[in-house]
Amino acid sequence: MNMYKLLEQAVDKWPNETFIVREGIKYKDFLPMVRARATTLQNLGVKKDTVVGVLSHNILEFPLTLFAVWYLGGRVLLLDTNLTPFEYDNMTKLTGCELVVAQKSFVYNSAKYKFHDIEAADGATDSALKPADVESTDVATLSFTSGSTDTPKIVPLTHFNLTECSASLSDMKEFITKGEILYGFLPLYHIFGFAIGMLATLNFGAGVLLQPTTNPTAIMDDFKRFQPHIIPAVPRVFELLRNKIILGMKEKKKYWIAAPVLKYNKLFTAIGLGFLVRKIRGQVHQVFGGRARILIAGGAATKPEVENFYQDLGFSFIQGYGLTETVGPICISYPGPQRLPFSMGATITNNEFEIRDKNEDGIGTLWVRGHQVFDGYLNNPDANNEVFDAKGWFNTGDLVSLDANGELRFRGRKKQIIVLDSGKNVYPDELEGLFIEIPGVNNVAVFEHKIKKDKTVIYGVFSVDKDMTLEMLSRAIADANKQVASYKWCTHFAMTNDVLPLTSTQKVKHHVVREKLIAGEYPMRKD
Repeated sequence: MNMYKLLEQAVDKWPNETFIVREGIKYKDFLPMVRARATTLQNLGVKKDTVVGVLSHNILEFPLTLFAVWYLGGRVLLLDTNLTPFEYDNMTKLTGCELVVAQKSFVYNSAKYKFHDIEAADGATDSALKPADVESTDVATLSFTSGSTDTPKIVPLTHFNLTECSASLSDMKEFITKGEILYGFLPLYHIFGFAIGMLATLNFGAGVLLQPTTNPTAIMDDFKRFQPHIIPAVPRVFELLRNKIILGMKEKKKYWIAAPVLKYNKLFTAIGLGFLVRKIRGQVHQVFGGRARILIAGGAATKPEVENFYQDLGFSFIQGYGLTETVGPICISYPGPQRLPFSMGATITNNEFEIRDKNEDGIGTLWVRGHQVFDGYLNNPDANNEVFDAKGWFNTGDLVSLDANGELRFRGRKKQIIVLDSGKNVYPDELEGLFIEIPGVNNVAVFEHKIKKDKTVIYGVFSVDKDMTLEMLSRAIADANKQVASYKWCTHFAMTNDVLPLTSTQKVKHHVVREKLIAGEYPMRKD
């Protein structure tokens, strides 16, 4: 099995279902387009094992180019659209990439490789061109890790990894069916967007509505026009949408009745007031187009209050967990009243997990093994020796515990644990979850930091609105601190009106924030 054969299987199974929704392209119509694009790429010198960079927003030509490269037996270098020419030059050099298929807005003068316009029309198909002989163990994609906590590494994923992820997503078969529309505004160059937007759709015969922008107006227009059934997003997007919905209710003086009705929807239904529940839910569902059933979060942990908000509204809320190294979702939670906060379910089909080095609270490091786990970083034996054991188990570097349901609960990144001078451990995610609720705080990074004679403290850097003062923030942090044990209190912090450095999934790059703090780029501080 390889990715092109996976596409062929989908075409054979669902020829008349729509695959690319915006352009109305059916599965059976997509194959001839792939062969035409493959002819174009062959004329540009692409052949077996050629590395081809793809640098584009989510447009039709993105998946078209992916499958054309795989048709020829090449490897796709997935390039983040938020980077710089210097970074692109470095990435292409490290991977041996000499051709980048890109949108014109990303093209620049480079002596390192040549560009091809991804939106350029393809010519006639070479009738003699046949699919390359591609083994399942051949590399399909090359990705650079996000670098949110460490130096980026190159992750090769094989056709086996990708097709097995697609097969494993059958675990979600009760939630996704053929012909449904999956909203695709998560970038396809990121593993979460790729796994949900491409691998899930091919598995279920669903369609993907590609959206190249994150403009809220364009997204709302899409919801109204196309009425998607499944909406994947990073937790921060769901949180912002929730806040906007609540604000709208408050402005219309409706939140005072909507909040209790949604929270106690079962009680209201039982006493004959179900019409109120249906009315409020219906109004909010129209914001998403009226047909949305499933919300899928990934890339970070979702706050319980955000998840509960959507479940009270009648949506099925699914939390996925994974890494680039695991083709994204290797764990999936399932919605329902029994689900506990921060639960991310358990590993999906043909994958397994272990929790090692548990502390007294049952928190330990998550190790995984299975069909979706990559074989190792490219040309980086030292890194591979650090993260793999002799039996092929991969150390995710994430901290988890088992909840009362026997499901995994996310506890934070191991490298971000703050070890105080007292020996106590503090988990930044817990504090960041408290602080992000402070009005006027847009984002926050909490990490271990040395001050005065090497004293280790909990330090926070806050991105705030322009009308926030140091005194106001100090009072708000002090109030938030009271919700946790005193040894977890954050009493040292800096604030800025600038946006904190983020990864493509909107996670804060803690190590970059800390470097900026040390460099004096956050002068408004309380030490």
